[in-house]
Amino acid sequence: MPLQNIPVGTVIHNIELHPGKGAQMVRSAGNQAQLMAKEGAYALIRLPSGELRNVRLGCMATIGQVGNTDHENVSYGKAGRVRHMGIRPTVRGSVMNPVDHPHGGGEGISPIGRSGPVTPWGKPALGYKTRKKHNRSDKFIVKRRGSK
Repeated sequence: MPLQNIPVGTVIHNIELHPGKGAQMVRSAGNQAQLMAKEGAYALIRLPSGELRNVRLGCMATIGQVGNTDHENVSYGKAGRVRHMGIRPTVRGSVMNPVDHPHGGGEGISPIGRSGPVTPWGKPALGYKTRKKHNRSDKFIVKRRGSK
């Protein structure tokens, strides 16, 4: 249903960012967003991350919460059950050879040896901001997630 036909305060999911493009936001198991207000051609939506964002009123959304809310509580129990799903064991980069990972090599247990942790392809990991500084969609974000 278009956002313009949904009452303010309703819980929604499967939200389009651009009219006719298809749902892009709030699609994972058990998630929900809330329609906070409507002003002019835009609707203000509170996303699961806490971010407040403007979306065009012509965009579609589904009323309610995404199903499968217990997805986060599933315990796999043993390595074999995860292997049946096609997931292979996770090996730390520090125990590899230098040819296999930037953290590899050294004598015994060695520190990273660089300014910070990196991915197997040398890109910064853990806390490195990947969002562009001047993203075109910045003007639609009213309040960033985690900001006071």
